[in-house]
Amino acid sequence: MPLTNGTCFKPSVFTLIGIPGLESVQHWIGIPFFISFVLATAGNGLLITIIHRERSLHEPMYVFLAVLAAVDLGLTICITPKMLAIFWLRSKKIHFESCLIQMYFTHTFQCMESGILLAMAFDRYVAICDPLRHSAILTKKVLITIITLVTTRASIIIIMCPLLIKLRLTHFRTTVISHSYCEHMAVVKLATEDVRINKAYGLFVAFSVLGFDVIFIFLSYTFIFQAVFKLPQKEARFKAFNTCTAHIFVFLQFYILTFFTSFIHRFGFNVAPYVHILLSNLYLLVPPLLNPIVYGVKTKQIQERVIKLFTSKG
Repeated sequence: MPLTNGTCFKPSVFTLIGIPGLESVQHWIGIPFFISFVLATAGNGLLITIIHRERSLHEPMYVFLAVLAAVDLGLTICITPKMLAIFWLRSKKIHFESCLIQMYFTHTFQCMESGILLAMAFDRYVAICDPLRHSAILTKKVLITIITLVTTRASIIIIMCPLLIKLRLTHFRTTVISHSYCEHMAVVKLATEDVRINKAYGLFVAFSVLGFDVIFIFLSYTFIFQAVFKLPQKEARFKAFNTCTAHIFVFLQFYILTFFTSFIHRFGFNVAPYVHILLSNLYLLVPPLLNPIVYGVKTKQIQERVIKLFTSKG
């Protein structure tokens, strides 16, 4: 509802413009995004199917990997279809409530992915530093508790982001969102009211979730490397280190993209808007694409099950 001062009061519909500055070539940009969507959906779906079907893979590392694949699948499905609709069908309108729902699930899946990476680092720490007690520590009950805590933490801490927008912000200077999905700060910046509480809570979520997880993941791998280098045999050190390489790669690509995107978003005032939006999209779409590939290449058990699955079908 437009007012005389040019602001909108409780708008019911927003407009996502996609990638600002590249509107004329968005239909071409959509092609690699569609390919990554298909590959990420197929790869993560295949990973979940294999781990679910093979009882020999019902171990802590593979259970966490299946949950990570499910989170990546949810994240991809949450943002890519609407993004492709903007690029190809010019379907830019999104209802306010739908925008908040997309925001909630997008950031919840991000938070869950960070928590699962922490859980996987803890699993590797126990497997290498205390291998004899690994099965006794990471029991089925403990696995369910960890996954429940990761999900609950993400669900509760993220719900306040859309709620604060819904309850506090009523006047917006425009309904055009310069983004390809409903990102928290992209919506908050449209408001004409005091948004310091919204910005402060966003920073709180970033530091309390990502900061906490990064610190403990770093500590886990520090202890792991200390234990690995104390092993007497070179072959044993290589084998122990090799079990962590996939986790380290996934951890690095997720958090490097996270912090680089956040840094540009908050401090890159001279960076072109399309650079920030492209990085934000890559930050959400690259991990779901790479994770099943990385674990498929580095994990022999998964390779064998994939070959067995397709050869048996053949």
